Amino acid sequence: MTQCSLLSKQMIRTLLFALLASTAFAEKPFIVKEDIFPLDALHNHASAITILPSGELFVCWYRGSGERTADDVQIMAARKPKGANTWSAPFVLADQPGFPDTNPVVFVDRDQRLWLMWQTIVAHRWETAISHYRISTHYSQPGVPQWDRADVLLVKPKNIAERAAEFGKRLQGTPYAARWEKVIERSKDEYFSRMGWMTRAHPIQLASGRILVPLYSDGYSFSLVAISDDKGLTWHASEPIVGGGNIQPTFAVKKDGTIVAYMRDNGPPPKRLHVSISKDQGETWTLAEDSDIPNSGTGVEVINLKDGRWLMINNDTESGRHSLALTISDDEGKTWKWKRHIELDTRAERPGSFHYPSIVQAPDGSIHASYSVFLNHLPEGQPRKTIRHAHFNLAWVEEGDSK
Repeated sequence: MTQCSLLSKQMIRTLLFALLASTAFAEKPFIVKEDIFPLDALHNHASAITILPSGELFVCWYRGSGERTADDVQIMAARKPKGANTWSAPFVLADQPGFPDTNPVVFVDRDQRLWLMWQTIVAHRWETAISHYRISTHYSQPGVPQWDRADVLLVKPKNIAERAAEFGKRLQGTPYAARWEKVIERSKDEYFSRMGWMTRAHPIQLASGRILVPLYSDGYSFSLVAISDDKGLTWHASEPIVGGGNIQPTFAVKKDGTIVAYMRDNGPPPKRLHVSISKDQGETWTLAEDSDIPNSGTGVEVINLKDGRWLMINNDTESGRHSLALTISDDEGKTWKWKRHIELDTRAERPGSFHYPSIVQAPDGSIHASYSVFLNHLPEGQPRKTIRHAHFNLAWVEEGDSK
């Protein structure tokens, strides 16, 4: 054997060893958590996170002296360039002066356009919300993107009265029947049924290019989908997802194209995530059913992972927001075999709240999350609210909680 061939074999072994070592290192469980800004006395809540094509992280949330009743509430944002060690100072991303601005969401579509969606609360009630959206192709500079388009998202729910009546049949003979009759009457009001639809979880884009924006109404405790087949130029609404208090939907897509909506429980106990499915790309939905997944009436998000599995982040209790868990399903939501808490405060009095999460998967397969943090044990008047960022891999979730 020649010296050249021996050297070649040695080089191959070295390269294989390096490849295996790097793969093993990539699979080593890790998590890094950081607060995007120091604890603040103002109300900071309802964040959304996305990753720009450059690898930069972009997070938005709302900040003010309250929520729907506080006229100083603005949409804030911060950025963390790829490789940076710190986040930028928070900056105002959107603001309708004199009105509360709430529930922002950001995402990047397949054309690498950055979207911002949020609500202005017109009359200090959630059901008076008007949804806005902005689209940018020029967002590489620090601070606020240069918006190419800004518009209002108006929707007309299809067959809302009929769907409300359909669910009402389930309630006949129960204590909720009389109350539901009022819901049915309200659903016949054009103004009321077209106002108050709000965003929370990330939109998704189907293989066809169709964009689905998950919406919900606190006025009805229904969910809805805004649908665009022309990249956001025009929109139409789905039939509403109707049930016993199902709001803030988040979507996962099965391999056969079926869309599964998981929704926060805004109804009576027992508190469970509500589930509905669509087999026609989001146009119509089954009546919402309780799942066996606990949810304390708080925000949830689920995403399709690159390896075909699903990842969910959810307050996994029937009461409180002290427990925030990550779960993974490898059978399209039938079971959730892996579970790990990203936050868990077990103190008996005034535990912290970790809630309204947002998650996105990076090109390298790792996960970025953002969520509200309220350190309730701190004295009144002391800053105790922030938005937290966590970066972890799926191996960390699969490892489970420490014993």
